[in-house]
Amino acid sequence: MSTAASASQKMASRSPMAQLLHALNQPLTGLQCSMEVALASPRTAGQYVQGLREGLTLTGRMRALVEAMREIADIGEEKDTKPETIELTNLLQEAVEELKPVAEVKGVRTFFLAGPETSCVVRARRAEMASAMFRLVDSVVSLASRGTALQIETYCQSSGMQLRMQWQSEGSGSALSRPELGLLIARARLERAGAEWEREAIEAMETLSLRLPGVSHQSVE
Repeated sequence: MSTAASASQKMASRSPMAQLLHALNQPLTGLQCSMEVALASPRTAGQYVQGLREGLTLTGRMRALVEAMREIADIGEEKDTKPETIELTNLLQEAVEELKPVAEVKGVRTFFLAGPETSCVVRARRAEMASAMFRLVDSVVSLASRGTALQIETYCQSSGMQLRMQWQSEGSGSALSRPELGLLIARARLERAGAEWEREAIEAMETLSLRLPGVSHQSVE
């Protein structure tokens, strides 16, 4: 395994909040360096303008990270309410259907594979799970390369539900772009509901696996 791949896996193993705190260090350091350079010696007006532009870019980056941190912190502080019996596969299918126009514009073909004779039922808060499923699918569609396929598979067992998503990554851009931030927020909400999260990349192929407990195995009439 390469050093870069090892570092990437180590980062992915950290909690969403830990990843955001780590990511915040880079633009903070960049902004500090930019200000120190500006004060080190006289500069032209053009150089000052360029420095301000770079500073605004770094500030915007920090703001996006802090907003994600605040949303994840809010998830952790939400009061527990009475859970409902939720058909989780249906919530996932609804999110896929709602985001179909976005996927079509990008040329991403979505394949949803689920056993026709089973359904995944979980005790959870419907609004929270619907939000997590939408954020999850939305982020992955954004991360997928144009003209490629997104495969979504669900497996319902007595021990729980397994969800697997696989897509071809764009392979460029920030390590924590807005879609990546959305994925971290979805992860935080799902982990709060007891989900186990695993993500791996082999070259440009990304695979996300989720295991959710408390799901019963039922036959669909």
